Amino acid sequence: MPTTGKSFRAGTAKRHVLSGGMVNRRWTLFLDRDGVLNERPINDYVKGLSDFVWKEGALEGLAGLSQIFGTIVVVTNQQGIGKGLMTADDLELIHKKMLQEANEAGGRIDKVYYCGELASTRSFYRKPAVGMGLLARKDFPQICFSHSVMVGDTLSDMRFGKRLKMHTVLIGSDLSLAREYPRMVDLGFADLNGFLHYLQKV
Repeated sequence: MPTTGKSFRAGTAKRHVLSGGMVNRRWTLFLDRDGVLNERPINDYVKGLSDFVWKEGALEGLAGLSQIFGTIVVVTNQQGIGKGLMTADDLELIHKKMLQEANEAGGRIDKVYYCGELASTRSFYRKPAVGMGLLARKDFPQICFSHSVMVGDTLSDMRFGKRLKMHTVLIGSDLSLAREYPRMVDLGFADLNGFLHYLQKV
C-alpha cells in the first residue's frame, strides 16, 4: 500500500470506498486531537501551551488533507477539565495556538469540538457517544456522515465514527487494534501524512 510507515487495510470490498479516489471537497474529515495531531502525554494531559507538541507528519498531512476535504473538524475528549487539571480557558488558548500553526503551515481546521466532562458521567458529548458529531452537522449542514472519515488513535474514536456510519482511519505506530477489531477500523497508518499519501496515490 502506498503509505509511509506501517499500514493496515480492511479486508472486505465494502470498506474500500476510500481507495477508489472518491474522496473530494464534498467529504468531511473528523480528527481526534491527542495522538493524531499532537503527541499524547503519557498518563497526563496537554494542560498548557508548552505541552502541545505536533506529531511528526501531522502538519504536513493536515495541509495536504485540507486540499482534499471540504470540511475539517476536530472532536476531542478533554476530561482534564473535569478533573480540575486545566480550565476551559486553558484549552481555548491551546486550540488557538493549534489553529494558528495549522494555518501557517497551509492547513485548515474549520472548528474544534471538545467534551470536558469525566468519563464516569457518560456524557452524550464524550466519544464514543455521538454528540460532538451531531453538533458538527448542525453547524455545517453540508456534512454527510456516509461521506465522512473519522481519524483517531483509539477504539473510542473508531466506535464514534462507526456509530455515525463514517469511514474510520486508525493512526499510530501499533496497528494491532485494527486487526483485533476489523469491523471498527477501515484503514490504518503510522501518521496523518501516511493517510494523505494513500489518498493522493489511489
